Amino acid sequence: MMSEWFQRVGSSIPRGFSRYFILELLKEKPHSGKEIIDHATKQSQGIWKPSPGLIYPLLGRLLDEKLIEETKDGRYQITKKGKDTAADVDKVNDIVKKQLDVLFRIGNVGRFVAMDVLEKVSTMGSMLSSNVANMTEQETQKYKKFLESELKKVESEISKKKGKEIKID
Repeated sequence: MMSEWFQRVGSSIPRGFSRYFILELLKEKPHSGKEIIDHATKQSQGIWKPSPGLIYPLLGRLLDEKLIEETKDGRYQITKKGKDTAADVDKVNDIVKKQLDVLFRIGNVGRFVAMDVLEKVSTMGSMLSSNVANMTEQETQKYKKFLESELKKVESEISKKKGKEIKID
């Protein structure tokens, strides 16, 4: 019973992932909705097959937010605003990955802290990404700076703890 639960939870896609999957895919070249679904299925080796009921409304929201646009042949391509948004997400992801790498290297306590940080950043990122269309550029920059400063605080604390562990040994 427990293993079935882990399979369901482990294979579920985090909130907000589909949105950035589409943006990342469209950075390569324009795709139709069906091509996006097929690519997700192929890339995940069949584990994730997004439904048309997920993809097409999401494409509509991305169009409304001007992150993508429709081409004459019915495909979708990323806009400059979409590329900028994807680049911002990439920067935050790089910072988070570096933080998690350090946390995982310091052992079990680091793993718990890492998972907590990851959950908080993921939740905040999902909330922000779902509201980004309604935010001004100034508000977007404010939240971006906030997230980056919080990650720097975490890095500082990790460095302090790591230094204490080294001194004790």
